[in-house]
Order: sequence, then C-alpha cells, then structure tokens
Amino acid sequence: MTKQTYQPGQPVVYRVLKHSQRPGPRAHDIFPAPMGETYRYQVDKFWVVEAVHDDGTLVVRTRRGKVHQLHSADPNLRHATWWEVWWYGARFPQLSQLNV
Repeated sequence: MTKQTYQPGQPVVYRVLKHSQRPGPRAHDIFPAPMGETYRYQVDKFWVVEAVHDDGTLVVRTRRGKVHQLHSADPNLRHATWWEVWWYGARFPQLSQLNV
C-alpha cells in the first residue's frame, strides 16, 4: 500500500457513512436496515486540505468553514479527481477562504 501525500490547498473527498429514514439526493450505495425501517448509505464530502502535520494528520476545511482533523491513512479519505474538481467545484471551499 502506498502512502498518499497531501499538500495544503489540495481538494480531497471524504466518504461519510450515514443512517436515516430518508437518504438525501447525494446518497449512494444505499442499503436497507435488516428490519427495513432505516437505510445505510454513503455521502461524499468535498473538502480542502488546510494543513499537513508531521505525524500524518491533516487539517481539512469544509465549504461552510468547519475544520476537521483526519489521519492521512484514513480509508475514507482520497484525492479528488480532476473531473470531480471540475464538476463539483462549487462544493469545495474556495482557496480565498483558507488560511494557507
């Protein structure tokens, strides 16, 4: 397994597992619960790397300004592809909002 390197200002995608009775329009990989009352699904979050620490943790910022700290080896974290940046560009925080 190769170690992914991240740089400040780089767009990333984080896949979040959610549970609810009504999946939203951006939900994918939707599966019903065993009793059929709720659904389990995934939603992609489009974030930008704000800082990279020596211990392998990343500080990422959401479009609305929230800050999360993640490990760079998190299996739900990956680099955004060029077409995701183009297609979902408005969902990524703008670089002017970052303190990079």
